[in-house]
Amino acid sequence: MAEITAALVKELREASGAGMMDCKKALAENNGDVEASIDWLRKKGLAAAAKKAGRVAAEGLVGAVADGKTGALVEVNSETDFVARNEQFQGLVSAAAKAALAHGDVEALKASKHPDGGTIAEKVTNLVATIGENMNVRRSVRLSVPNGVVASYVHNAAAPGMGKIGVLVALESTGDAAKLQALGKQIAMHVAAANPQSLSIDQVDPALLERERSVLAEQARASGKAEEIIGKMVEGRLRKYYEDIVLLEQLYVIDGESRVKQVVEKAAKEIGAPVKLVAFARMALGEGIEKEEKDFASEVAAQLRA
Repeated sequence: MAEITAALVKELREASGAGMMDCKKALAENNGDVEASIDWLRKKGLAAAAKKAGRVAAEGLVGAVADGKTGALVEVNSETDFVARNEQFQGLVSAAAKAALAHGDVEALKASKHPDGGTIAEKVTNLVATIGENMNVRRSVRLSVPNGVVASYVHNAAAPGMGKIGVLVALESTGDAAKLQALGKQIAMHVAAANPQSLSIDQVDPALLERERSVLAEQARASGKAEEIIGKMVEGRLRKYYEDIVLLEQLYVIDGESRVKQVVEKAAKEIGAPVKLVAFARMALGEGIEKEEKDFASEVAAQLRA
């Protein structure tokens, strides 16, 4: 059998665009013959999948799953919303979300086993070849508590446990699990709507806080107030800033009257045990992805000139 060198793998990767492990396997199967390996990859659909990998995939679904004291979110992207409605794609999202319960890191998630055999990453590659669109398991997050519950909620659900926005809420308590789940789901619905940036005031990003403080100070100075007054004005406006971005300080969207921290305190009395909101995670489909803007008029004009 021919020696499978790094140079051979590199040559095949550049020729086919397939992944390193797929290239190594192809070379092993074809006794180091690069041309035969390319054909092997094409037959398996792996070379075709790799060629699609450069296309922007900003659609897809966010999957959410909660199992008692643990919950997970995962974002799986596709190029079009049409594919996101495909049952095979939805099956992939469901499997990835369940795998994320044990593998919070996205790379470990991709390497984890798929229920139908192989890995999650291999299932993605196979679906790319089958459906013909680029797909990607983009990110995942996992929350857990030693005592209490992790509740999940999906907004704009396309299928059970998957949609455009997924939320997890972690509550620590020794109280009744069913009541905690109900509370957690309501707070998760609030998080989906209000999009808080941090759990508590002391968790606000110092850089963001300093930036906001600087902006507020300049705004106050523009009013012509004395410096000693400006400090008080800034602190007052910061309280409003916290009410906008801090979950525990936000006005609860479900009743429109209480702060979230007050809702948790009231629930603890009803449950009969202390309740602490310790973490949350919110994942919106496609956030942070730079989507390709197409000028269809220019495309048509270019085609007519060609």
